[in-house]
Amino acid sequence: MENIYLSVVIPSYNETENLERGVLVQVRDYLVSQKYSWEVIISDDGSPDEESRNLAKKFCEQNKNFFFLENSHAGKPFAVWAGIQKAQGEIVLFTDMDQSTPISEVAKILPEFASGFDVVIGSRGLQRKNFPLFRRLASSIFYNFRKSVLLSDITDTQAGFKAFRLEVAKEIFPLLQVIRSEKFAASGWKVTSFDVELLVVTKIRGFKIKEVPVSWEDRDVSTGKKSGGTKFIQESIDMVKEVLRVKLNDLRGFYKK
Repeated sequence: MENIYLSVVIPSYNETENLERGVLVQVRDYLVSQKYSWEVIISDDGSPDEESRNLAKKFCEQNKNFFFLENSHAGKPFAVWAGIQKAQGEIVLFTDMDQSTPISEVAKILPEFASGFDVVIGSRGLQRKNFPLFRRLASSIFYNFRKSVLLSDITDTQAGFKAFRLEVAKEIFPLLQVIRSEKFAASGWKVTSFDVELLVVTKIRGFKIKEVPVSWEDRDVSTGKKSGGTKFIQESIDMVKEVLRVKLNDLRGFYKK
């Protein structure tokens, strides 16, 4: 059996419109042109939208090296973690279904592992195409707040385009409080800052992180996970709380061996 080099984990929640515009075809067409071996794991987070689940499942059934993983609804971190546990690649990348950062940008990521890095993350910078003004403002505020509290050397913690050596991902994810908590309950699809905790734990455990600029343009056309104004404000407040929680956990030595 051929060893797999790259596992791509794509969390999925109510993605009908993105799937209908052919995002998985884009992923497939890029990967089949590469010389390395690969697999794609679509990790569905218990999508209430049956059409979303059916489209993703059917595509996986009809395309080699694509696998559909059906989970109970628990939120994006759990969907990513479920996919990582199934992954067999030397490197595992998790990326968003909407392909706002196209899969082809992985070509900028993979060479860094040969340079000795354990985790390589995509960075969108602060100028982002098709990003609504209110989200741009909120991102700038969060960026400055987060850098003042944690990870001052990292520009973009939130991009959904991160790659890990598989053994590193399997060590780090179980340490996240959202994964460890038995009381966690998800409701819908919401933006969180679990990525901040992920990177903090990575650094504390002594793994080397590289940040690489990647192309990003908001291409998300799904309607099943959009945030309204009130929900967006609440998500922003929750993200600030999460950063403070991670900082407190860090001070308490929560993540140390």
